[in-house]
Amino acid sequence: MTLSRSDLEQNRMRAVYVEALADDVTLTDEELSASLAATLAAKPKRAGWWVFGYGSLLWNPLFPFVEAKPARLRGLHRSFCLWSLASRGRPDAPGLVLGLDRGGCCRGVAYRLPASLALGELRLLWRREMVTGAYSPRWLRLDCEGRTITAIGFVVRRSHRQYAGRLAVDEQARIIAAAAGAFGSSADYLERTRVALVTHGVIDPYLEALASRVAALR
Repeated sequence: MTLSRSDLEQNRMRAVYVEALADDVTLTDEELSASLAATLAAKPKRAGWWVFGYGSLLWNPLFPFVEAKPARLRGLHRSFCLWSLASRGRPDAPGLVLGLDRGGCCRGVAYRLPASLALGELRLLWRREMVTGAYSPRWLRLDCEGRTITAIGFVVRRSHRQYAGRLAVDEQARIIAAAAGAFGSSADYLERTRVALVTHGVIDPYLEALASRVAALR
C-alpha cells in the first residue's frame, strides 16, 4: 500500500510507528506544531512557499502545487542513510529510505505551494516527514532554472537513532532488496524515485547503480 493523503489526514503514519515500536518514538501533535512554528519563524524574507523533493515527494507529493521546477542543491547529497522501521521495513528487518546527508549535491524538484493553502499543507507534510523527528527541516538555497530560490528541505539528523550512516552500496542493495513495511517495499521506493527522476530528465548514477544491484539480488 502506498502512502495516501487520507493516511496523513488520519495521522496513520504515526499509528504505524506506534504499532511497530512504541508511543515515545513519535513526535506528539504539540511537538510537530512547535517544529513547524520554529521553521516558519526562520523563513527568510521574500522566500516563497517552496518544498524541495528528492525522494518520495518526486512521485507521491500528496499536496497541491502551483509550479514544479527542476532544482539543484549544493552541499548535500541524496543517500539511503535512514533506517525505515515501519513504513518501508520492520523493527526486526529494517529497510532504508532517502535523506539528505552532508557533501556533494542533489538534483530534485522544487514545488511551489499555493500561498493560501501553504500552512495547512505544511502541517500534513510535517506528519509525513517529521513523524519520528529523524529529519531537520531547513530553508535551503536551490539553483532553479538560472535563479536562486529558497525551499524547505528535510536533512537527516545524524544523531537520530534511525541514521544508518554511510553504508557500502552493496550493503544498501542487500537491505533494500529484502525489506518491506506498512507502505510498501524499500525496493519499490527506490525504483519509483529513480523513474521519477528520469521523467524529470535526471539520471542519478548512484540510484542507477543501486537499482541494478537490487534487481540482481531479487
